[in-house]
Parts: sequence; structure tokens; C-alpha cells
Amino acid sequence: MPLGLPTSAMHIQNAATGAAQNTPRVPTTVTIHPVALFSILDHYLRRTDQQDRVIGTLLGVRSETEVEVRSSFAVLHSETSELVAVDMDYHKTMYELHHKVNPKEVIVGWYSTGSNLNTYSALIQNFYSQETAPHQAIHVSLNTGTGEGETPGVNAFVSSPVGVFPKPENCVFVPVPVELRFHDGERSGLDLLVNTASVSAMLDRVLAYVRSVLAGEVKGDAAVGRYLMDTLGTSTDDLEKGGFNASLQDTLMISYLANLVRSQAEVSARLA
Repeated sequence: MPLGLPTSAMHIQNAATGAAQNTPRVPTTVTIHPVALFSILDHYLRRTDQQDRVIGTLLGVRSETEVEVRSSFAVLHSETSELVAVDMDYHKTMYELHHKVNPKEVIVGWYSTGSNLNTYSALIQNFYSQETAPHQAIHVSLNTGTGEGETPGVNAFVSSPVGVFPKPENCVFVPVPVELRFHDGERSGLDLLVNTASVSAMLDRVLAYVRSVLAGEVKGDAAVGRYLMDTLGTSTDDLEKGGFNASLQDTLMISYLANLVRSQAEVSARLA
């Protein structure tokens, strides 16, 4: 399933002369599993008010020309107009923990939210290129579409140095085709998340009812009020602030992961 807008991606191929024959080829296709995308979105939703974007590490497997992103984890970082700081020790610790659980998954690149590729992006790309050497590090940019005039989508890039004596902050990001790949067991979780639109509509009805009761336009029903309090476990003030939305997202994520674990358990049982 293609992601993002159509793009005329340019592919950079290494020259097949001399020592370059042993150089790994630049990936021409990037596939992403839903778990990785949901992890990125969850990281974005939990960001602080001071963060314009979040970044993290992508884990997966690679073939000669394809990179398959299977999971991801957040990396602590901060950006100002003068500098960018990335917690490399945290990154290495998290990777070691993931590698113990999934030894086949290696670092294939990094992700960020938003569509802004700047000098800081080049510096971070340089760091991950050292982590994935001798292979090319990929960069996945997830645009949430929350900004004015922004279109949601996912794009993937590889980098190419610029200049006769290139510096880490001097590179060009070259787009690579990206697709969504999911197993049959993951479809049930995806179908559940697609139904969030109907859940959102029901939430709007609840909010309209609560506002009407608070404004004295309609007489409140004590039974409905108790049911809402038991269901939400919070006050109407938190409901207005989006507390229920955060709880709903957590519930949907848990449901999706539960379905995924159930499918993996069934596959393991059959293989055994």
C-alpha cells in the first residue's frame, strides 16, 4: 500500500568500478509495518509543548535493495535555533534492549515528524549513517497534517553528500518510494483503528449533551451522568481538555497490540 503523495523518486546507484563493487547498494524501496507508524504517532502525541517535532530510531531488516521497517523507539532530543542535542546513550541502551528481544532487527535509520528537513536533520542523518555503516541510513518523515495547509503522509529518504569536501551538515535528501506492509493478523487491528471516526462522532454527541446540561438548556439525567463518570473515570473538565481522547488512543493501541500478539502466538503454535 503506497504512502504519501506520488513522487518522482531519484535513485542513486554506486559505481560498479574498483572497490565500489563491494559497497552495499542504495535502497530503492522502503516498507513500513503499522506497529512502527503507531509508535511514531504515539511518540508525537506524548511530546512536550516545547517540541515542534520528535525523532527516534527505526529497526528492521534489509535486503540488497529494500529496507523493511518493523518497529521503532523514541529517542530523547532537544532543538533550539542554535543547536540540537540527541541522547546517544539512551539510544544505545534502548537498542541493546530491543536487540535482545529481536536479534534479527538492526538499526536501519531514523524517523522524525513534520516535513522540515534542515541542517539539524543532516547532522542527525550523519549520526545514524555511522550506526548503519556500511549500509545507507534511511530517514522516514511522518507528516501528521495537524499544521495549517499541511497534508498528512509518510515519506522516506536517503542522503547524498554535497561538495568536494562534504561536511556532515551538507547533504541532500533523496526521496525513496515507501509502502505500508501488514500481515493478515494485523488487519483486525487496522480495521479497529479505522472505526475511530465513528467513536469520534459519538464523543461529539456526548460533549454536546454535557454542554447543554451545564448551560441549563436540557435537564440532566442522573443515570447518564453516573454512566459517563464510571466510563470516563474523570471530570468534565478533563473531558473538555482532551483527556478522554488520550485514553481512547491508549485503548485502541492496546487492542491492536493484543490482536497482534494473539496472531503471533497462533503462528508460533502452528510452527511448533
